Amino acid sequence: MTYIVTDACVRCKYTDCVEVCPVDCFYEGENFLVIHPDECIDCGVCEPECPVEAIKADTEDDPDGKWLQINTKYAEIWPNITMMKPAPADADDMANVTGKFEKFFSEKPGEGD
Repeated sequence: MTYIVTDACVRCKYTDCVEVCPVDCFYEGENFLVIHPDECIDCGVCEPECPVEAIKADTEDDPDGKWLQINTKYAEIWPNITMMKPAPADADDMANVTGKFEKFFSEKPGEGD
């Protein structure tokens, strides 16, 4: 098992989770975060920190493996993020929007640390 970041993070990109991760396994895209599954130690401390409940155990909310594949792919190419940053200005407005990955996802890397 590993933890993964799902659709709810897109365009919200709260980084509260990053601050509590003991192994720095978060990676930053322009409008989304991912967890590197090979670095995640399955401690779960990040999950309750996410205000939009975007972090899930891969066994809980990823029956077809889509989110595990996305997290794995982008963790290999985006920069590592280890410190909390301000959320995007419209993050609260985007919190309850569904289907965000298909509508708004960007492959561009974030700034990292």
